Amino acid sequence: MRRHVEEEGLEVEVDSSGTGGWHVGGPADHRTVNTLRRAGYTSAHEAKQFRPVWFDRYDLIVALDEGHYRDLRSMAPNAEARDRVRLLRSFDPSAADMNVPDPYYGGKADFEECRDLIEAAVPGLLDEIRKGLKERTS
Repeated sequence: MRRHVEEEGLEVEVDSSGTGGWHVGGPADHRTVNTLRRAGYTSAHEAKQFRPVWFDRYDLIVALDEGHYRDLRSMAPNAEARDRVRLLRSFDPSAADMNVPDPYYGGKADFEECRDLIEAAVPGLLDEIRKGLKERTS
């Protein structure tokens, strides 16, 4: 997402975190890094756990699956914050299933599928970001 917002010239902060603390402080899984590199992306990721105070920092919180969506919404301090949590695949008009499956226990094809599903949602997510930026300046 960082590369896409940079290419679009959008001045937004993009960050990544998990709902659990299993890998905090560690780098991205080597299979993720390899999948990203094959697609021309870079990765300088350090795992961190989402903190409820970040609801005050971010205008949009994007979850990759329904479990994370529920977890994030349950952390929200109020209805307005809960409404900022969205499922990534909701930005892909062709998506039938709203979940991006976790490829952790799979192989190379599972990581590639995950990347494909994420990339399919990028245009819609960029539209949402542009819309939010426009509303802020109006």
